[in-house]
Amino acid sequence: MSEPRSRRAAVTGIGVVAPNGTSTDTFWKSVQEGRNVLDKVTREGCEHLPMKVAGEVRDFDPAAAVEERLIVQTDRFTHFAMAAADLALEDARLGRADTDGSPFDIGVVTAAGSGGGEFGQRELQQLWGKGSRFVGPYQSIAWFYAASTGQISIRRGFKGPCSVVAADEAGGLDALAHAARAVRRGTDVIVAGSTEAPIAPYSVVCQLGYEELSRETDPARAYRPFTEQACGFVPAEGGAMLVIEDTGSARRRGLPVRATLDGHASTFTGASRWAESRAGLAQAIRGALAEAGCAPEEVDVVFADALGVPEADRAEALAITDVLGAHGRRVPVTAPKTGIGRGYCAAPVLDTAAAVLAMEHGLIPPTPGVFDICHDLDLVTGSARAARPRTALVLSRGLMGSNSALVLRHGAAE
Repeated sequence: MSEPRSRRAAVTGIGVVAPNGTSTDTFWKSVQEGRNVLDKVTREGCEHLPMKVAGEVRDFDPAAAVEERLIVQTDRFTHFAMAAADLALEDARLGRADTDGSPFDIGVVTAAGSGGGEFGQRELQQLWGKGSRFVGPYQSIAWFYAASTGQISIRRGFKGPCSVVAADEAGGLDALAHAARAVRRGTDVIVAGSTEAPIAPYSVVCQLGYEELSRETDPARAYRPFTEQACGFVPAEGGAMLVIEDTGSARRRGLPVRATLDGHASTFTGASRWAESRAGLAQAIRGALAEAGCAPEEVDVVFADALGVPEADRAEALAITDVLGAHGRRVPVTAPKTGIGRGYCAAPVLDTAAAVLAMEHGLIPPTPGVFDICHDLDLVTGSARAARPRTALVLSRGLMGSNSALVLRHGAAE
């Protein structure tokens, strides 16, 4: 289906609930300062498990952000999503659909890699420990991948196109691309993004099967991609929601266009086949650049996937230079996620939020905790780098084999 190119998808609102901040301002302050908030796992029931380091959201009070009747119906990953959506909608000056125009003008798209594991575990413990009469009716919906999309849309009265991307990490970018295409096809606004809550006993045990998971016990050494000491990734909870809006709609409401989502592509190369991800990621980058009408030398910053596995890091570095050529060795590359952890589907959405903020503030945030780089990349380390990025490339790969690339342009270029 062809899309009317006269309509462009723009970011007009950002909401973040992350290990380094439960607002967009606190998140950005931490990111630009290169803070590392990774720490020992403290969640109840997880202390004795082999995964010792994670990015936990420790200062989030669901009761302060979500109605009590919804808290008991939903998992932690949906609490994050509803809170982040509220922040994004407030940032974009949007309220309930029934007071801000037709409810069919606004839709919701989220991505989820694991769903509501903590809620599901609690209900199963009740089932096996006490019996079926002690299992609540919300067990059937709270764990479900689509729970966040459903709760945000119902709570806000949004009746436009709604969907969920159930995928690995790269699904976060795919959800944003899905939202952008819905806007180009006629929907005024899509609330899009991803939040995850994988730090609970059942969820952690499931993750222990990932060879790529870091077993390092020292938070300062646990997640160091692109170095000789790379030993895997550290998981994180939290995420971000964005308001994706038609540029015409934004202008009519008197809002600035913060960034446009101009190109996206995705490929699949298979689980843990990291050497092959080089070709797959390169193809995704080419596709995203082509859709955006963007030449390789126009890319001003790359937000890297940064898995922290030597073979995967090498494949990513080579994929960047395969497509960007000599420019790929000079363009600034960053991976803010090394300071907060890799939040599965939420990770590339947080990177996208950081990319929009980097273009707005005229600087490129550093890669926390990484200094001794062993790949031919201009990785930004130590402190933020003053720059005026106008085009950002965000990359993501999933443990199951997906590869995605997203091209953003600064709103001033719209």
